[in-house]
Amino acid sequence: MDLTKSQDYFNPIGVDRCHIIGCGSVGSTVAELLIRLGLTKISLYDFDTVSAHNLANQMFVNSDIGRPKVEAVRSLLTVINPESKIDIEVHPDGWTEKTRLSGYVFLCVDNIETRRKIAEKNKQNMSIKGMFDFRTTLTGGQHYAADWKDPDAVNNLINSMDFTHEEARESTPMTACNVEMGVAPTVRVISSYGVANFMNFVRTKKLRSIIVADAFSFETYVC
Repeated sequence: MDLTKSQDYFNPIGVDRCHIIGCGSVGSTVAELLIRLGLTKISLYDFDTVSAHNLANQMFVNSDIGRPKVEAVRSLLTVINPESKIDIEVHPDGWTEKTRLSGYVFLCVDNIETRRKIAEKNKQNMSIKGMFDFRTTLTGGQHYAADWKDPDAVNNLINSMDFTHEEARESTPMTACNVEMGVAPTVRVISSYGVANFMNFVRTKKLRSIIVADAFSFETYVC
């Protein structure tokens, strides 16, 4: 893959594996952004299949409908960079407690309780360098990140997940068919902020712990 445009700013050589847990709206978008940086050591976790309504805000096309999301995302990544075929791993059963994580973890699953369980299960896992969490509503997104060698940062990330999946759904607009509403600009904005945060962390060992952005009011809060 020709990285002439980006390699002087971000060199993917030697970057540890990236684990993307959840390959829906944010997960598929994060994967697409990472592969364009020249990263190929990517593990994909999701037990769901592509539905027709997913095409509105996820990185899928019509021919993907009915396919496992991990397979559809892998196909997308290998079309962008055929060299990634030997490095990409897919886990069609999703994340389980037996899953061994390392390097960089991107929490993109749409259940806050599952995200909290992953973070708590791996609290003492020193093979992880950083964890990056994403949450979206209709127009806004939240991104939380932690340097996994910093116990306070890890605890802060876990504490930010102190609510239930039902409480999260109550604050999310739903369609008449009880489907969570979501639009592509919101997903792209918060995914891009999160990947940029990851890039800064790899380059400088520094990151932002919280980024909140509204894709339509253009208001952003960074901490």
